[in-house]
Amino acid sequence: MARAIERIDRDIALLKEAIAAIATELQKSYAIYLDLLGQAVRQQLILATYHLCTQGYPEKFLSLSLNQRHNLQQAIRKLGKQAGEQLLAIVSSEENQNAVAVDEEDEGDEVDEGDEVDEVDEGDDGDEVDEGDDGDEVDAKQFPDRVGDEEDEVDKIDAGGHRNAKSQISTLKLTDPSNPMQLLVWQQSLEKLTQHTLKKVSHDANAALQKVNILPNKIPEPILEVAAAASEASAEVMPGPPNLLNVVIEIPNEQDAEESSLTKVMAINLRLGEIEFADAKLSSARRQIRNTLIQLKKLGQDYQKKQRERSIAEAEAAWRAIWDDD
Repeated sequence: MARAIERIDRDIALLKEAIAAIATELQKSYAIYLDLLGQAVRQQLILATYHLCTQGYPEKFLSLSLNQRHNLQQAIRKLGKQAGEQLLAIVSSEENQNAVAVDEEDEGDEVDEGDEVDEVDEGDDGDEVDEGDDGDEVDAKQFPDRVGDEEDEVDKIDAGGHRNAKSQISTLKLTDPSNPMQLLVWQQSLEKLTQHTLKKVSHDANAALQKVNILPNKIPEPILEVAAAASEASAEVMPGPPNLLNVVIEIPNEQDAEESSLTKVMAINLRLGEIEFADAKLSSARRQIRNTLIQLKKLGQDYQKKQRERSIAEAEAAWRAIWDDD
């Protein structure tokens, strides 16, 4: 029985080596992917804002002064730059990839409702990081022995919106890359960080557009969030320009609280699927991640099987060690 346990231990050790190699490959693949995604986000944010200003609300855009138009463009460029930096910071370097800090205090770079878009300085760098959602994931149910604390980290990100996600997740750690359950949690958390970063930049871009009265100031944000979530969950390609949300909402009349009007609103809504679809290099990087996750799924299942075999062998040995035939 001892030999059987030794053999199982050797198999587990080999599996852990293979899983650690997968972790290294996955980290490298995500570093490449997030770098490309950051570039694509900057481009797609500018393109979506261009369509919104020129096709959605051309009259309102033309009503702006030349200086307001210029500063709006600068604000959008700045938001795209910040999003790209934060995406890359998730797995930025060998020293930081196991503890990516989310600075709770650096909220000053959001476009605040009390500020004028004219005052935005393109040279300022923001430090907003939010979590993502709906990427390629290995189903957590495949690994029933997941550590509770690790599962809680993903649940926290699931529960966090783009406003409070930073206060819920302070670090993204991968302390044992040979542990498939921990690697799974790390990968899922990274995907959620990515998705929430897209939600945050969309939210801030819409806020910038509201400040110059291109978008209505009375947009019920929960409605936009629900519509954006439904749009993201849909596998279908949305009609019209990409990364824009078209929704009809009810806006109350400020003069008469009992009266309201239905208004069609176009808003920025960066969708990961549409961003990837428009960029061949980014799509290729996503396929590489997907292929690596397929390998992780197989190794993780083998690891769970061997752990189960070892538990059974240990239980059998423990039983026989104290059994008395009288």
